[in-house]
Amino acid sequence: MIQLLLEPNVPKAVDYIEDVRRYHRGAALDRVQKIVLYCGVALQSRDAAIVSCANEAERQRVRDGFCAKKLGMGPESAEEAINTVCQTMKGDRHKRRVTFYYLLAKNAGLIEML
Repeated sequence: MIQLLLEPNVPKAVDYIEDVRRYHRGAALDRVQKIVLYCGVALQSRDAAIVSCANEAERQRVRDGFCAKKLGMGPESAEEAINTVCQTMKGDRHKRRVTFYYLLAKNAGLIEML
């Protein structure tokens, strides 16, 4: 894991913490790092590093992927959580995936599951 944190092209929590803290000042760096590690190489692609609330297929991927697999949420609660985060971040044209996922976990009271 330490090797991963030292690699120059691997995304790190410090690359995202400022954006996350725009929405939750008390965001913990270690929790953000866990999301970064979960997302992995997907964060290296600009398109994959952004969540599109207007794209139904993208919303389904978030619901069936992160919400179901990582947080253990059912489809209805996941959809409600996604809608809430989309509303919270509606001012951001480019919703960063790490921030989006952090807010999903925080709003659902599941931040400790990360």
